[in-house]
Amino acid sequence: MSLALTLHGAEVLWPDGAGPGPVGIAGGRIAPPGPGRQVDLSGYLVLPGIVDAHGDGFERHLAPRRGAMRDLGAGLAAAEAELAANGITTAVLAQFYSWEGGLRGPDFAARVLEGWSARRGSGTDLRIQLRFETHMLDDYPAFEALVARHGAGYVVFNDHLPHDRLSQGRRPSRLTGQALKSGRSPEAHLAIMEALHARQAEVPQALAGLAQRLSARGVRLGSHDDRTAADRAFWRGIGVRIAEFPETREAALAAIEAGDRVVMGAPNVMRGGSHNGNVPAGALVDEGLVTALASDYHFPSLRAAALALAEPMGLAAAWRLVSEGPAGLLGLADRGRIAPGLRADLVVLERETGRVAATFAGGALTFMGGPVAARFLD
Repeated sequence: MSLALTLHGAEVLWPDGAGPGPVGIAGGRIAPPGPGRQVDLSGYLVLPGIVDAHGDGFERHLAPRRGAMRDLGAGLAAAEAELAANGITTAVLAQFYSWEGGLRGPDFAARVLEGWSARRGSGTDLRIQLRFETHMLDDYPAFEALVARHGAGYVVFNDHLPHDRLSQGRRPSRLTGQALKSGRSPEAHLAIMEALHARQAEVPQALAGLAQRLSARGVRLGSHDDRTAADRAFWRGIGVRIAEFPETREAALAAIEAGDRVVMGAPNVMRGGSHNGNVPAGALVDEGLVTALASDYHFPSLRAAALALAEPMGLAAAWRLVSEGPAGLLGLADRGRIAPGLRADLVVLERETGRVAATFAGGALTFMGGPVAARFLD
């Protein structure tokens, strides 16, 4: 339920920088001060709600143990609660559609989309990104039909095949563990990889056609793990204008110089580098080569990374990486800033600790905890 409130006394992050309030909320939008209950938030910060452009942390809510979650709607509700507790008001749930099977397989992707479709419109704005494995040539028609049936608005192209080892006739590393997760024998899993790898020459032309058809439906397109400027040039040439988690400075620079958008992981910022030796996200942020930070696998990292980066670059610029930047990347002009008429997506932080005290999504209270509750109930 949307509330009518005026929040006063807090420091507010306006589009032109931090300053005093008040901030009004009415009809789910940022409004002139005055309507409804007056709430004193002295000692708190009010910032634009966090927009998460890519996160797969929801998987642990959908399948805490193999086969344990039959009602995916209940799992999505639990994920939504965690998102709100971390100040996230818009979340892109990144779901695989992959030959890898199990939680990444086509059947599970269809189940997730069904659960997501049933929950849209309540609380946190949950959106879907489908991560499609490019070499699944025989699945292109079924994948397109799934996107169309559920109105999925964002597709990212992946290629997780170990081409180097397959080309050399060598056994891929971690084959047995990956096969067990998929419910296959190692031999069957390897046979699938070999068959997909054998059709590599067919992929670029098929991808170009798929990208064109998806773009015609208004689907936003991204690539994953670009390594070179040539990689980015290929993707841009077929209409893919978002580079997720580029592995090198070269690829990120090529994207930004061409006007593409770059998404990097907030956990990478907090770790001080990539867990597998790729370019550190913080270094790319320092150079202005990052459009948006994403939670990747850890929701709390978005807020933590923005606050950590606020020390060297200022709160307004750092917070833009988790609010206005990802909102623009997703084509969402109605959020990411605090301005009259925009969605009332707000996060209230304790000034001293940076902890989330309250979250509003579309004017609805989605999280509240700690002493701030007394301010609203007084």
